[in-house]
Amino acid sequence: MAIIVNLDVMMAKRKMSLNELSEKVGLTLSNLSILKTGKAKAIRFSTLESICDVLDCQPGDILEYTNDE
Repeated sequence: MAIIVNLDVMMAKRKMSLNELSEKVGLTLSNLSILKTGKAKAIRFSTLESICDVLDCQPGDILEYTNDE
């Protein structure tokens, strides 16, 4: 997939666990885990906004596009 999810990197930089992020964002652990492992097919802008708000980052800090073929 050309989109890489760097959620785990941002969580590590903020020293935040998946449980803590789940509580603050209001998402289930399983949904956040799917996103964190890059297995998600889509993400709602409202979810991305909440994650960015909690982690104090920009969407580009979490999502990255690569053109490796």
